[in-house]
This record gives sequence, C-alpha cells and structure tokens, in this order.
Amino acid sequence: MSSPSPALGPRKTPTGLSHNMASTLMFTKDLATFLGKSLIVLLETMIFTVIPRPRKSVAGEIVLITGAASGMGRLLALSFARLGAVVVLWDINKEGNEETCRMAREAGAVRVYAYTCDCSRREEVYRVAEQTYKCFLPAMIAKEHGHLVCISSSAGLVGVNKLADYCASKFAAYGFAESIFMETAAQKLKGIKTTIVCPFFVNTGMFEGCSSKRPFLLPILKPEYVVAKTIDAILQEKVYLYVPRLIYFMMFLKSILPVKIAVLLADFMGVFNVMDGFIYKNKKN
Repeated sequence: MSSPSPALGPRKTPTGLSHNMASTLMFTKDLATFLGKSLIVLLETMIFTVIPRPRKSVAGEIVLITGAASGMGRLLALSFARLGAVVVLWDINKEGNEETCRMAREAGAVRVYAYTCDCSRREEVYRVAEQTYKCFLPAMIAKEHGHLVCISSSAGLVGVNKLADYCASKFAAYGFAESIFMETAAQKLKGIKTTIVCPFFVNTGMFEGCSSKRPFLLPILKPEYVVAKTIDAILQEKVYLYVPRLIYFMMFLKSILPVKIAVLLADFMGVFNVMDGFIYKNKKN
C-alpha cells in the first residue's frame, strides 16, 4: 500500500516564507515606495508653483516645426530662432515657408532650413527627410535626448458639437503623444521629454467667425500669447499645457460631475454655440 500523502499547507518560497506572505511583503514595499515618491513629487510641485521652474537652454538644438509657413508655426520658429536653436521648417506652402525662413534668419537663427512638405502624405514626409516619429524616436532613444511637442487643442479634451472631425483628430493627437510619453516613462528614458499643448480657440484665421459666450473666462486666444506659453512650457519641460488655466479646472469637473451637470455647464459656458458664426473656407480657394 502507498503511504498517505502529506497534508497540503501554504506553498513555501525558497526563503521559507509562504507565497501569500511574500506577496503581502512585496505589495507593502511597492506601496511604501509609491507613497514616498509621490510625496516628493507633490513637494516639488508645490515648490515650483511658488518658485518658477528652471528653464533649459535650446541653443544649438535642432528644432523641427511643421506648419511653419504661417500662424503659430511661424511664431514658434521665430521664438526658437531668438533662443539660438537650429530651426528646420516644414510646410506645404513653399512661399510662406521661405518667408518664415527669411524672418528666422533676421531674428538671429544661426542655421535655418526650409523644406516644402505636405505632412498629411506619408510619402512626402519620407521624401523630405525620411523622418517621422518612428524615425525620430530611435535616434532620441540612442542618445537619450530629445523633446517631442504636440500641439493638440481643448477640442482634444472634450467633444464639441459641429466639430466632430476636428475633435477626432485632436483626440488622436493627444492620445498618441501621451502614449509615447508613457512608453518613454516606462523605459525610464528621462532624457526624452514630451509637451502636449491644448489651447482654446486661437485667432489664427482657422476658426474665423467663432466666438466665446464667456470671453472673460474662455477668451479667443491671441497666437502670440499661446506661443509664449508653449515656449515657456517646453523650456520648463512641462508635460501638459492647457490655455487658459480655466481648462484645468473644467477637466477636473468633467471627471467628477454627473454627465447631465457637465452638459448644463457646457451650455452655460456657450460651448454649444461656439461654432455658430464659423466662416468656412475651402482650402482649394
């Protein structure tokens, strides 16, 4: 006859601890580490809320700007030129892009290059420089150095009626940039920075005729103001920039309020009517 099997007890680890006890100890250790690091981050945030965060230098850095022929792209190019960066300009508008190139040189850019490129066409992007996020990142990862900037929109944070296609594209841009940020964070690539910019409507002509019901709370923004805030966020290595600051509070309310109250708030702020006066312009014209 076979001898009786020994009673099954808690599974032992090589150190003699039960599996459950080892798991509990590991959880406790991870929790303590998380709380300790979170406290440090909160203290750091509080300090830099009172004291401006140190700004990094971009002198000599290569800065690629898409849509550089006009609007915020041109203003960003001129701002980086004044900061001593090597500026690379992409736009489908050759004449406007070359004008930005000339202005950047006058603004003090040591080196500035203009390339005609339709960034909506993959083959064009590869033709001009054989560079996309997929190609930029490996070089950045190898050097553990770089800064990715995504100009999204407040329309990439909340849906807006009569603006579904634009919102969809901006939600996608925001999600993509945030995912890349999370990937670099997971790989502990501290030298690669990300900044995601989400402004309210900017007066660049793209949304001509649009208006705000509560301009004292949500004004139509001047491009110069948004660019100045963007440059500041990049130099301080902020991950998120919402302009105006009220959007931070509105996003907090969106996450905690019942949906019906959120809809009432959107109505009060005039979000339902922001596109009523929009003047459509056909790109071909």
